[in-house]
Amino acid sequence: MKLAKGEMPEPSDAEARRAIRPVICYPVDSLVPPDLASYRAAREGWEKVGEVVVPPRDARTFEVPAGSFFRIVSVEGPQVGDLDLWAADNINERFFSGKTRALHGTHLSTGDRLWSCLPYLRPMATITQDTLNWYGFDQYGGSVHDVIGTRCDPYTHKLLSGQDYHHCCHSNLTRALAERMKRPLAEVEPAVHDVLNVFMCTGFTRDTGQYFMKASPVRPGDFLEFFAEIDLLGALSACPGGDCSTEHSSDAAACHPLLVEIYRPEAPPVGWTSPERNAYRGGHGA
Repeated sequence: MKLAKGEMPEPSDAEARRAIRPVICYPVDSLVPPDLASYRAAREGWEKVGEVVVPPRDARTFEVPAGSFFRIVSVEGPQVGDLDLWAADNINERFFSGKTRALHGTHLSTGDRLWSCLPYLRPMATITQDTLNWYGFDQYGGSVHDVIGTRCDPYTHKLLSGQDYHHCCHSNLTRALAERMKRPLAEVEPAVHDVLNVFMCTGFTRDTGQYFMKASPVRPGDFLEFFAEIDLLGALSACPGGDCSTEHSSDAAACHPLLVEIYRPEAPPVGWTSPERNAYRGGHGA
């Protein structure tokens, strides 16, 4: 077969090279796993101390003290949410989706942790219950609660469609954070970052390797529950894609609200302490 200009021929040992076994980049055997039994025991007698309703195609912020729990709940119909987290007293410390993906995989569930960015790199929250953990990975390689996508944004939408749309998750989160911080939109926008795509069902196509989405399996009453390892400021956007079965970044999809519930336990989990920032002190070999 004639090769296109610039295309390289397959080497004679191509199959042998493809057959090399992979190596896990970041083995996590040295990490102390969360004591889920202790976390779950702490829920006994807990008190619901707050809730926030996130309207469709919009976002809201919320705060969770260290040692408390919060849930993101489906309340009316299938709906995907984009979750951002920051340290409550320092928005420079924020959720690091890339390192979380490297440590736990492309999709998160019970027992996985959401890690903060460098130079802090510590657990921000631990997933303590997931009512969609039955889904696993489907025949297309899809699963729920991904950390592989970013968040729908008006810049990519403009690039691909030529149109302006103001209720992408990036814009929703920016408005919510600006309102919470009482600061201009342009000032807080750089603090809005890659998200945990709650309830979203996603994967990569096996032929082209493209990021795909499909109808979320979430039902009213389903929830994703977290334990706050540090004092948290959160923001959640109810994605304009609804269940993300067709498209996002438009008003075409049916959308529903999401609910954030915050619970305070009578006592913290046995043996639990809020994690300190990462012990590396930044010499960088200088």
